[in-house]
Amino acid sequence: MESLFKNIELIEFENVFSSDEKCMEFLANEKWKNGFACRKCGHTNYCKGKKPFSRRCTKCKSEESATAHTLFHKCKFPLNEAFKITYLVCHNHDISSYKLSEKINLRPMTCWNFKKKITECIDSRGDINILEKEKLKKDLLS
Repeated sequence: MESLFKNIELIEFENVFSSDEKCMEFLANEKWKNGFACRKCGHTNYCKGKKPFSRRCTKCKSEESATAHTLFHKCKFPLNEAFKITYLVCHNHDISSYKLSEKINLRPMTCWNFKKKITECIDSRGDINILEKEKLKKDLLS
């Protein structure tokens, strides 16, 4: 994902990820690009969930959001702002939380916490991967 953000200009990025809906659609497409598998029962058939871009298992009726088990899981501020922070950190790893705060118009501590999450992901993987760490570890071991 870091390479995706590094190879795109800010203006183009803001056009592509201008709304929470566009960000959510990107996440859903990226998350389930190899198909859906229910985390509870392993079933691969699904239907649309109650929330936009969520998927609901047709067997156990468990619903999963596009943000669940990703870098953006339980994000308490708008998703497009989280994407923008990710973009800015990818382009400048040393950007301060105060500078992010000025650009995004969020509290510096909010920016610091999310930047920390991003940099930990980069440090442990060498890249930003939006998918959960457990699945990535399994993929690395196999």
